[in-house]
Amino acid sequence: MSETSATGTAHGAGDPPAAPRRRVLADLTPLRTSPDYRRLWVGGTISWTGQGMTTLAISLHVYELTGSSFSVGLVGLFSLVPLVAFGLYGGAVADAVDRRLLGLVSATGLAALSVVLAAGTVAGFHRVWFLYAVVSLQSVCGAVSSPARTAMIPRLLPKDQLPAANALSSMTTTSGALVGPMLGGLVVGAWGYEAAYLIDAVAFSAALYAMWRLPAMPPQRGGDSKRPSVLGGLRFLATRPNVRMTFYTDFCAMILAHPRALFPALAVLWYGGDARTTGLLVAAPAVGALLGGVFSGWLGRIHRHGLAIVLAVAAWGGAIAVFGLTRHLWLGLVLLAVAGCADTISMVFRTTVLQTAVPDDMRGRLQGVFIVVVAGGPRAGDFLAGTAGDLFSPTTAVVAGGVACVVAVGLLAVARPGFLRYDARAPQA
Repeated sequence: MSETSATGTAHGAGDPPAAPRRRVLADLTPLRTSPDYRRLWVGGTISWTGQGMTTLAISLHVYELTGSSFSVGLVGLFSLVPLVAFGLYGGAVADAVDRRLLGLVSATGLAALSVVLAAGTVAGFHRVWFLYAVVSLQSVCGAVSSPARTAMIPRLLPKDQLPAANALSSMTTTSGALVGPMLGGLVVGAWGYEAAYLIDAVAFSAALYAMWRLPAMPPQRGGDSKRPSVLGGLRFLATRPNVRMTFYTDFCAMILAHPRALFPALAVLWYGGDARTTGLLVAAPAVGALLGGVFSGWLGRIHRHGLAIVLAVAAWGGAIAVFGLTRHLWLGLVLLAVAGCADTISMVFRTTVLQTAVPDDMRGRLQGVFIVVVAGGPRAGDFLAGTAGDLFSPTTAVVAGGVACVVAVGLLAVARPGFLRYDARAPQA
């Protein structure tokens, strides 16, 4: 019997279809079949690494100028507020204009801001307010760019390749968050802040080229696409229970069971460590998330995306709860990595639901809501975990948070059993 080639073309016309290949590693089919997606992914990977470099460089730059950790913390605030404020608006814009053009303009803005950073530093203009202003403007550009980029993907790939594409995207963001800061530290140490900012500007050229080569993506007519509005997107969301569930389940994980704010205390109290131990705790979920993307080949065989999301979020909460009970560093790191892997699985399927169950003229706005949830949830989780750690104890905060996550997502599944039956082959929002 003849076999199916790597491109999916049968060698024998009369042969029955071959069974799908059992993949373990990430499915690279989207990169092979779509040159547009391949350029977009490569450009995004390079630019994410450059952004990671700039994020660390700005933090180091602010600390050198002020000597204040509080001032460094304000960098995150100046990044978060515009991202949340403009995330919904950016999604509405993505539904109203050519998404390729919007992505090109926003990527150009990000590259120009990196050039401004480098030029200001070379000119000796070392002002904290200047760095804060650039960070805020970068966040605005990112809030406009991200919904457009994500909403583009379903126009570039068939529906059955979207889980693989989202797994590849998770590898881009996670590796950028890991590799970018490491390279940023090396570059700043060797050549200074301006070098990191310039490299970031050059890195954006890859994203610009990818956007330039994309076909035009004008808005598709339907619903209120003639005048897309944020309220129109929220009204649509109010009538789509399965899409809402993707946000509710993420809140369960990111608000109830997000112990990141406790890591500095846990490193000392539980493990007798120091800043390096804290760094390991912070890095462990990211490493697990990256591994979840690397070994994501099996995700394309899963069709019950709602059930998969619920199980993945429950796995996150369970891993966090058990992490709160262990006092062996190596076991704690493994459990945090398991949680990170579960988060990648949840993210892949949540994003796929948004891309397949939401009509094209609403995808930008729903991706804008997604940005607000992803950006705001972990910050709310930091506040809740830190408060619970002070009021009770770090152990109680971590264990109770993990258990609460499992219970909450279980109650959501009971309240919305249709979500458990959600089938990607017949998506219903």
